[in-house]
Amino acid sequence: MTITLRPGSTVMFTGDSITDCGRLESEEGLGFGYPLRIAGEWGLRHPDRPVTWLNTGIGGDKVMDLEARWQADVLDARPDVVSILIGANDMGWHTYDPDGHVIPAEDYAAGYDRLLAPLAEAGVGLILIEPFLLPIRGLVQVVDTQVGEEGRKAWRADLDPKIQAVRELAREYGAHLLTADGMFAGLAATTGPEYWAADGVHPTPAGHAALAAAWLRLVA
Repeated sequence: MTITLRPGSTVMFTGDSITDCGRLESEEGLGFGYPLRIAGEWGLRHPDRPVTWLNTGIGGDKVMDLEARWQADVLDARPDVVSILIGANDMGWHTYDPDGHVIPAEDYAAGYDRLLAPLAEAGVGLILIEPFLLPIRGLVQVVDTQVGEEGRKAWRADLDPKIQAVRELAREYGAHLLTADGMFAGLAATTGPEYWAADGVHPTPAGHAALAAAWLRLVA
């Protein structure tokens, strides 16, 4: 089952920096990542079905930040389809931000549920992209902290129940699920993880292309 994008539909992408990708500096307002690739490929395939594409991703956002701006940045736009990718900053926040704290999977899931409820009530089509983490080697710089492989193992332990929460919410709401973590794990098996996300979190151009291709398989 896919979501049908009808002529004149409005599709909203939202989330954190993986979705943001410099959208405010881009002419189309979509940034340079997977939302732009999706819009371009859709336009190429379906010139008879024009779609309005919106991006309200903001770098650094967590579920709680989406909640704070949900009405103004998402609901007020009255989109027909909303695509959400959130969770990278909910993972291990306390390990690199002195003001950060552990975000339990239960709190993450509860906040995410509050995002979805008004959309479902309005009959909006939902695409949930599960957060992901690729097992790269070496150190990565996160804000003012360098995080090594052991630290990222702790991130993975923190992220896994949050991924499960997204999967359960997708089932509960009948949303379309893009299993990005599993997808990248499979792709990385032949190329190495850095090919898809040099820091394990932010996709390379190839990583954004993979997300876009997977997303487009969920719509028709």
